[in-house]
Amino acid sequence: MSLHPRAGMVLAAGLATRMRPLTDDTAKPLLELAGRSLLDHALDRLAEIGVKRAVVNAHWHADRVATHLAARREPPGTTLRREENLLETGGGVRAALDVLGPDAFYVINGDAFWTNGPRPALARLAELFNPTTMDGVLLLHRGFQVQGDVGLGDFALDKLGLPRRRGEREVVPYIFAGAQLIAPALLAGTPEGKFSMNLAWNRALAAGRLRAIVHDGLWFHLSTPQDLAEAEALLRIR
Repeated sequence: MSLHPRAGMVLAAGLATRMRPLTDDTAKPLLELAGRSLLDHALDRLAEIGVKRAVVNAHWHADRVATHLAARREPPGTTLRREENLLETGGGVRAALDVLGPDAFYVINGDAFWTNGPRPALARLAELFNPTTMDGVLLLHRGFQVQGDVGLGDFALDKLGLPRRRGEREVVPYIFAGAQLIAPALLAGTPEGKFSMNLAWNRALAAGRLRAIVHDGLWFHLSTPQDLAEAEALLRIR
């Protein structure tokens, strides 16, 4: 079953302390890579697979994010949600459900940047997603292919696409790549206010309703100014 989601959300509210001093005066998703802001890259990825509307949350330098979105002329249409108090990843998405609607939608981290393989990564999430058996599909990437510190990894993955959390002192092959396709049901029973998306993922994992795919293109870890500079250099020589 292949869905055609028409809504998405870009998470752009974080403080990005590890990216300072570049983020002293701006939001991290407004930093540029390959001549375009990270926020525009994320919205472009949504547009290329037919997403019509997107929510962008903002907190750190929210006025700058608002100005940037107001100047954007390309699809998708965007709605800005200001967070006076940070809600973290899960709380930010839960607060936007009234705009995102009742069907499955994409969520992209505002600092996620990748190049597609043979098929767009977001389209591959939709091709796997089955709302009768799943509440979400995550995009993962192989940790050994990433420049920068990715720790011990986030997930192992079986042949059926069922992810498993890393055990204590275990090293696992895959890290979360900052993109997911989820149903509103993933957030059912979560608290109002501040919480991590990990809470919703763990509940779905326990119920067997979370799946994952492995990205088949390039993916960039953008945590520090050095990460951004290295990504820029690599993209120039491709």
